[in-house]
Amino acid sequence: MRQRSLLILAGIIVLQTSKAQDNKLWYNKPATVWTEALPIGNGRIGTMVFGGVNEELLQMNEATLWSGGPVKDNVNPHAPEYLPKLRAALFNEQYDEAGRLARKMQGLYSESYLPLGDIKIQQPFTQQPTQYYRDLNIQDGVATTTFTIDAVQYKREIFISAPDQVMVVRITASEHQKINCNISTSSLLHYQNTVLGKNVLMLKGKAPAHADPSYFNANKEPIIYTDTAGCRGMRFAMQLNATAKDGTVVTDTSGIRITNATEVLLLCSVATSFNGFDKCPDSEGKNEEALAILALSKAVTKKFSTLLTAHLNDVHRYFNRVSLQLNKGAGSRTDLPTDERLETFNKTGNDPGLEALYFQYGRYLLFSSSRTPDAPANLQGIWNKVLRAPWSSNYTTNINVQMNYWPAEAGNLDEMTTPLFGLVKNLAVTGKRTAKEFYNANGWVTHHNADIWALSNPVGDTGKGDPKWANWAMGANWLCRHLWEHYLYTGDKKFLQETAYPLMKGAAEFTLGWLVPDNKGHLVTAPSLSPENDFYYADKKTADISIATTMDMGIIRDLFDNTTMAAKILNTDKNFTDSIEAAAKKLYPFQIGSKGQLQEWYKDYEDVDPHHRHVSHLYALYPAHLISPLKTPELAAAAKRTLEIRGDDGTGWSLAWKVNFWARLLDGNHAHLLYKNLLRLTRENGTKYNRGGGAYPNLFDAHPPFQIDGNFAGCAGVMEMLLQSQDEIFLLPALPNDWKDGTVKGLVARGNFVVDMQWSNHQLKTAAVTARIGGTCTIRTYQPIQIKGLDVTCNPSTVGYVTTFNTVKGRTYQIQLQ
Repeated sequence: MRQRSLLILAGIIVLQTSKAQDNKLWYNKPATVWTEALPIGNGRIGTMVFGGVNEELLQMNEATLWSGGPVKDNVNPHAPEYLPKLRAALFNEQYDEAGRLARKMQGLYSESYLPLGDIKIQQPFTQQPTQYYRDLNIQDGVATTTFTIDAVQYKREIFISAPDQVMVVRITASEHQKINCNISTSSLLHYQNTVLGKNVLMLKGKAPAHADPSYFNANKEPIIYTDTAGCRGMRFAMQLNATAKDGTVVTDTSGIRITNATEVLLLCSVATSFNGFDKCPDSEGKNEEALAILALSKAVTKKFSTLLTAHLNDVHRYFNRVSLQLNKGAGSRTDLPTDERLETFNKTGNDPGLEALYFQYGRYLLFSSSRTPDAPANLQGIWNKVLRAPWSSNYTTNINVQMNYWPAEAGNLDEMTTPLFGLVKNLAVTGKRTAKEFYNANGWVTHHNADIWALSNPVGDTGKGDPKWANWAMGANWLCRHLWEHYLYTGDKKFLQETAYPLMKGAAEFTLGWLVPDNKGHLVTAPSLSPENDFYYADKKTADISIATTMDMGIIRDLFDNTTMAAKILNTDKNFTDSIEAAAKKLYPFQIGSKGQLQEWYKDYEDVDPHHRHVSHLYALYPAHLISPLKTPELAAAAKRTLEIRGDDGTGWSLAWKVNFWARLLDGNHAHLLYKNLLRLTRENGTKYNRGGGAYPNLFDAHPPFQIDGNFAGCAGVMEMLLQSQDEIFLLPALPNDWKDGTVKGLVARGNFVVDMQWSNHQLKTAAVTARIGGTCTIRTYQPIQIKGLDVTCNPSTVGYVTTFNTVKGRTYQIQLQ
């Protein structure tokens, strides 16, 4: 391979190339399976690029393409009748009966996120390629494939532009008129191809009226297209425009044929008829064909260079806000293809460039998948190849959709939370109906699964779901944490007043009505789950539904505290917050169990699976901060014991959550151990629920199967090791021993402070804090510091030193060791 041979020539060349390569995933062979293909996206359109030689496969997605339509009302009118019976069974510890009754309170399953279509670019070569190379430059958001056949070098450059809302594919050859290709389109959904001109092809299709989850096989027809009401099943369109330099272009319904070209430019636009969560996508839908035509008609007037420049400016605006270098890149194996690099890292444990790449990859995936109103990144971001994706590729609200947004604020990508907040607003609408219809309660609630239609009921096809996940009712409360965090990071009081607080108040209203007293006067939840776990009781009987799980109590404390603080900032609703504060004092307290662990259940029950992937009872440690080594050392020690019992293995996303737990416990070495486990090379081999997590060859997180939440949580875990700001700005709170030296720029702390740091020999060397909005800044460090130009006191503390000073909006403050 020409590029690799150049790297061998001299150390200076390796050094010059390394910096650019650190932001690339690259390979010396085409992808043979989906988890080897490379993801590109503009936050709405997503594509997986395979990099084949004779056939390039581009698998297309669009963020709003889901099955179904608006949620149905009153799907289980008798549900409220069972709540008193269910609670009575729980307080009498009749857990089998409680499980049976909980099924009586279930609604319908969520709809499914769908694949849009495939584009195949076939080039009829008769010889084998040499000098094959493909990559994804995550700093530029461009996938490139190059190879040589018969002394001619061919190159494909592919990106999806957010400014122009099209996918751009440029194919070039090093000699004139050497490009011959056939371009075809197809879909797993119902579709047809139509010709709009000699070089324009349009695929038009229809999504199913309903798609059952992949794990639910009770119905003979899991995919249903028929909907006589004209309300379920959205339309979609994909339009291709091909132009050729020096060649000819011919189009019919079988595709576009290009002969004897020197350069080919293919533009692709996609659109759906989705018109909002409460609008019928068919009868009330948008004109998807007109939308696709409009985007393409604008893009075709622009040169490739113009399209590329606009795309690069857009991507760089987000990517370049944050940079990370570890150990000056020493030991980074940028000379190896990424899959081989993972294998080598698994053996040596040393590749700081790969660890930094994985962090930045998480940020790249977020801004590539989360820029569509009301359609946040789902279980697979926006990339999905199958009709019935694992877990419907939906919004799983018992951790997964929240986990997707853990890196957004600290990672300097706060704009990417807008789609999530749009979904939360929609869930508050349907969730208000769910609260009334299922529980005869006020406020709003959402359960384990949601979709683009803002489904909020407990899923299960009215009785076929397992209560351990289907009946969990804390989704709204957890989602409200993201609203509050957005305010803490940005200081946006208008957002707090107009968006966050009304939603938080509505969730708190439901929760006040949901709580009931136990026999000791504590307020508890009943029913209560610790998703998706179960326990032994009595004579080794198994149960999963209880009262007052630690997760519920942590989420509710967090919601009540945050809602009270928000109301006080806004100087509103004193009577309401008084009622919240009174209820908070009566909540069932956290318990430390017989093994020294933070108790997961109302009683100190034995776990059926001590190493379960969910560690839901540590919500109070992370993402909340009700438990910390500094404020609650006894509970922190119990949380640590819980993690020791759970163990260091797990699914991909579970490993990533544990990275953040250990970082919050200020144990950087343990956090780093699990972060390295996230980079265990994993191949496609089905579903594993407890062990086997890691990274696929394309660095997608392996549950397995693929779930993108592990990528995002791993990214967040790096930031938790380097910077925490729950109570004050803690610089390098959990720095691993392996990260001896490093530089990070652009991280964001609560209070809207941007932080740059450099460290050497495991100690902070210099830092800079930029105050975006001004205000008081408190910094905790392990060594005494001084603020250049300010006369401030650095006070010793039980952990390190604390320095407080006032800041002015827009000013940067330089920090040095004393």
